[in-house]
Amino acid sequence: MEKKISVGVLGATGMVGQRYIYLLADHPWFEVTYVAASPRSAGKKYCEAVDSRWLIGSDIPEGVKNLVVQDANDVDAAKGKCQFVFSALEMDKDKIKELEASYAATNIPVVSNASANRWTDDVPMLIPEINPDHTDIIAAQKKHHGWDKGFVAVKPNCSLQSYMAPIYALQKAGYPIKRMIVTTMQATSGAGYPGVPSFDMIDNVVPFIGGEEEKTEKECLKILGKVAGDKIENAAGPLVAAHCNRVPVIDGHTACVSLEFDLPEDKKPSLEEIEKVWVSFKGVPQELDLPSAPVQPIHVRHENNRPQPRRDRETDKGMAVTVGRLRECPVFDVRFVALSHNTKRGAAMGGILNAELLKAKGFFDNL
Repeated sequence: MEKKISVGVLGATGMVGQRYIYLLADHPWFEVTYVAASPRSAGKKYCEAVDSRWLIGSDIPEGVKNLVVQDANDVDAAKGKCQFVFSALEMDKDKIKELEASYAATNIPVVSNASANRWTDDVPMLIPEINPDHTDIIAAQKKHHGWDKGFVAVKPNCSLQSYMAPIYALQKAGYPIKRMIVTTMQATSGAGYPGVPSFDMIDNVVPFIGGEEEKTEKECLKILGKVAGDKIENAAGPLVAAHCNRVPVIDGHTACVSLEFDLPEDKKPSLEEIEKVWVSFKGVPQELDLPSAPVQPIHVRHENNRPQPRRDRETDKGMAVTVGRLRECPVFDVRFVALSHNTKRGAAMGGILNAELLKAKGFFDNL
């Protein structure tokens, strides 16, 4: 059996960090050997640092519970303890950028869940089924910083996971999209722990999530863009208008999408053709049979009341997008509802899939 790659988790005591710890417990390729968090947790055993704040519905993995938590700000402490790190840091964005760069500079690659580097020109923002070729920018990133083995790769905002695969599948099939309106209904777990106060969420919907609409409208353009020299150039479209709402659901982000194709009327796909594109869509993770990849990235439901977070968020290990209510739109061309698991596909498990892609492409060789 091939020896597992030793990995660290930065921000290991937070909600996303805990999800990384839990999901990596039996991973076939990776093993958690290093955990780091804020100075107040440093020096404690992991089980003591999280104590009553362990939020996952299972015990702390045996291989991690007695690891001593290090100060995430002490980059040198990670040397020799892990070969790369998952970043679930929760702090000021400038500080995150500085810290992630410090790890990369010490030959420790960073696979990040944080938003700080998403708009850095030479940092790939990966959804492996959509833009695996964006890893090509890593060579330019290393050259720019003078890094040898270290680099930074990030994942996009969790809300995009619900609609990006269906959109990309259509564009890949030859049906370019001109513009779309997206209304998201986002779970409370997306706000981290302790999340949104119950007084705000019970019997209520909050029609604003700071920064989410800008992310929803803009991040898709980088994901659909292309590597051009020493940077990633954004795609010209589609034009996106977003409404982002916090709803009283624990896990699972839902997106209601209306879109218009950038095609003459006689070239636009029928509903049947759209569904055929979705159910046949597969990407590099499926071709490589990556451990965390869904067997089928897009699942289509035909019931008139699906998808629903409670019923559909765990589809295909919580890594698939479930689409339903596909129908014609009286304003644009078509409309549909899509759902993804925000703390699995949209957070830790999505980050793990990114790491699996990077490993498969040789980025962790000779660390």
